Parts: sequence; C-alpha cells; structure tokens
Amino acid sequence: MPAITPHEPCTFVLIDGARRLNVTLDPEHAEKLRALAQRTHVKEGTLARSLLAAALDRADPDPAQVTALLDGIPGALERARHAERAAAWGEAIPLDEL
Repeated sequence: MPAITPHEPCTFVLIDGARRLNVTLDPEHAEKLRALAQRTHVKEGTLARSLLAAALDRADPDPAQVTALLDGIPGALERARHAERAAAWGEAIPLDEL
C-alpha cells in the first residue's frame, strides 16, 4: 500500500494560528473556477474561498444530511479506508507534526 503523500486532494494546515485548507480540483472544476474568476475579475483563490464559505453557511448540520453529502463524494469511502490502513501501518503523519 502506498504511503499517503502531501499531494492528496485536500490538506488542512494550521500555521501560526491561521487555518489553511489546500484543495486540489479535478481539471473540469478547476477550469470552471478559472473561467468564473476571469468573468468576475476576481482571483481564483478569492473566489474559491467565497464559494466555500457560502456553501458552508448553507450546509445543514443534521447528521443525516452530512452522511448523504459524504456518500455523494466519489471515492471518499475508499480513501478513508486507505487512510485508516495507512495509519494502522504507521504510514500516517501525526496531527501534531502537521
């Protein structure tokens, strides 16, 4: 089993008290974000932060809704199981080392 690398689709880093979330989009969504940012004359990162904040504000905290949302993420269960196995084999990075 390959080790989990820093090039996974989403990483969360806490640096000097600031929270940073790096998200890698698939080519189709990256192009949509680029085109929308270009049309609105806004930087892609600024637009992405705004879109994510709006989505989080509208997110329903009901556990059933969260489960349905997670079930809709392609490959999420497989990636979670992979991460669990990697951690069990000592291939994960402890949170305090991130």
